[in-house]
Amino acid sequence: MGMNAVRSALLACAVLLPISGCHAAPVAGAANSSTAIRKFPLPQHDAKLAKAPLQTAVFAGGCFWGTQSVFERVKGVTNTAAGYAGGSAETATYDQVTTETTGHAESVQVTYDPSVITYGGLLRIFFSVAHDPTQLNRQGPDEGTSYRSAIFFATPQQQELAKSYIAQLNAAHLFSSPIVTEVTPLKGFYRAEAYHQDYALHNPNNPYIEVCDRPKIAALRATYPDLFVDYKGQ
Repeated sequence: MGMNAVRSALLACAVLLPISGCHAAPVAGAANSSTAIRKFPLPQHDAKLAKAPLQTAVFAGGCFWGTQSVFERVKGVTNTAAGYAGGSAETATYDQVTTETTGHAESVQVTYDPSVITYGGLLRIFFSVAHDPTQLNRQGPDEGTSYRSAIFFATPQQQELAKSYIAQLNAAHLFSSPIVTEVTPLKGFYRAEAYHQDYALHNPNNPYIEVCDRPKIAALRATYPDLFVDYKGQ
């Protein structure tokens, strides 16, 4: 992110922070808080915890720095990668994606142990603390289709569970606006440049990270203490 973009993002985050904790999802129009977020239910339909090979899920929820910083601290997640999904391999570079012409969304690939956490458990974290799923083609200060909310499913079961949980959350009226998250087939995930990987971990004092992403980590710790792990990097 260039310096002009950082300045613009910080200004937007500073404006949003008293209301919603920057990127964190507002619940029923209220200020974001661990009390409000705890109202998020478990999915009514979910895969069962089972001994099985590691599985992957791909989520897009705004800047991938913050999304990765949340999921890499979830118990049962064994690896994360920041990258691009929704476009072609030829255009999967940061310089091209930020032109908003490639079809890509900044995304995070989550590798997880299904005997520890289910796909539905990841969905609950995605919708409750990782981002605001009611913002169309933006997330907080970041605007454009590359910052859209999306779930890229790799299997029919992931598609079914994602759509079911979105319907469940909309029916519960946990948000003041409808969820706009796309549920779309995963055609390919392309790992982002090395400097984007674990960016929030390696740059904790970056003003953008301090204002926009660290509140997400704090919300994860406060809301799901049994799932929180203190990630130190690999």
